[in-house]
This record gives sequence, structure tokens and C-alpha cells, in this order.
Amino acid sequence: MNDVLLPNTMPDAPAPPSKEFRLTRWDDVALEPLKPLVDRQLIVGDNIMLARVLLKKGAFVPMHSHLNEQVTYILEGALKFLIDGKELVVRTGEVLTIPAGMPHEAVALEDTVDVDVFTPPRMDWMTGTDAYLRGK
Repeated sequence: MNDVLLPNTMPDAPAPPSKEFRLTRWDDVALEPLKPLVDRQLIVGDNIMLARVLLKKGAFVPMHSHLNEQVTYILEGALKFLIDGKELVVRTGEVLTIPAGMPHEAVALEDTVDVDVFTPPRMDWMTGTDAYLRGK
């Protein structure tokens, strides 16, 4: 994949604010298999998305970029990123912020639990049109 921004990652407009809070347990969120070594769960708010991504050792997320700002928190394991022309390993307890539009890729160096926050929510993840991640 080249350094072109992925299509269909942004909503047409910000969502209006919710009028109610919502409590969610990860155990109640469906696990979505993306490819043999990658599964994820999504919780979506009005203008923010939380994703729990489970990557087995060797899982690869190909080079991509999107207009959404991203924060990645590694709960367990380690991911090696190629970002902004640099190689960077993010390990348990570390957080990586990725500006909107910055191309990046990652490989799981060990079994990893990754929590990603996107603002605004990733429309391609919500609609299943994220072929780059599904290996299609």
C-alpha cells in the first residue's frame, strides 16, 4: 500500500452529543475476526472510538494512513511500528500517539493486547470496508 490516505475513514459530520451514558463490558462486545492472527472489539461513542485489538505473534498490519488521530496503548505484549521513516517498538504500558495522515505499519513481536483510540471514529472499521487490515 502506498502513502495515500485510506478512503472512507471519516464521518460526514460530527455526531450530535448523546443524552445518556453507557457502560460496556468487553465480555459483552462481539469479537470480530479480521484475519487468522488478528481479532478486534469496538466501542463507539459520538465522536470517539475505542478498539481492543488482539494480535498473535507475527500478525502484520500493513502500511496505511487515515485522517483520524490515533492513540495506541499496549496492555500486553509488544508491537514494532514503522512510522515516519523510523522503527519503534511499543511495549506493555507504553502509549504511542499517531497524528492524522501519518503512514504507519506494525508487526506483533509477541501475543499483544492493544487498545486504540480514534477521533473521530473510523468509519471503515465500523462498516467493515477496512480491506487493508483484513488481508483482502
